[in-house]
Amino acid sequence: MSIGIPGHPPPAGGFEVPLEMLSACHTRIERQCATLRRLVPHLARLGADEEVRTAAANVMRYFDTAAKHHHEDEEEDLFPALIESMAGSDPVCLREMTQGLAAEHRELEARWQHVRVALEQIAAGHSVLLRSEDVEALVGLYERHMECEERELLPMAARLLSDDDLERIGRAMRKRRGIDFPG
Repeated sequence: MSIGIPGHPPPAGGFEVPLEMLSACHTRIERQCATLRRLVPHLARLGADEEVRTAAANVMRYFDTAAKHHHEDEEEDLFPALIESMAGSDPVCLREMTQGLAAEHRELEARWQHVRVALEQIAAGHSVLLRSEDVEALVGLYERHMECEERELLPMAARLLSDDDLERIGRAMRKRRGIDFPG
């Protein structure tokens, strides 16, 4: 799903190009979602074997940190910068889009916590049921959410945000992760 942002080189995924970093994160989320989908039949067939326990722990680590940071990057840095870039015009549509995406973040986080309960037990070696319906609800919402961001939000941000805005966003993303900014 990751796409190049018009006016920018192909996705490098570094903090110096924050829109590409956000897009690259979508690709990583897709991989974690694919792992979740594979866990359901594997667990039903083989129980909480070493492969499932490791995969469950990796998925938890990703969604507990990187996905959480991704939502914060958007809500605390990207969305406000976009709204600010529309100062003097009528940002109603943009405000509605960003508020809708932020609301989806809350729903994604709630669905993730529901799935995480089972994954935590699986990672500990317990053969518990990982419900396909729960995984599909989470993954399906992530797919729709990321599609909107890739199709609408990120291209809009590439058009509207200045280099200074993007540098500020990149710095905030690095700081959120405890990474020193070069120079």
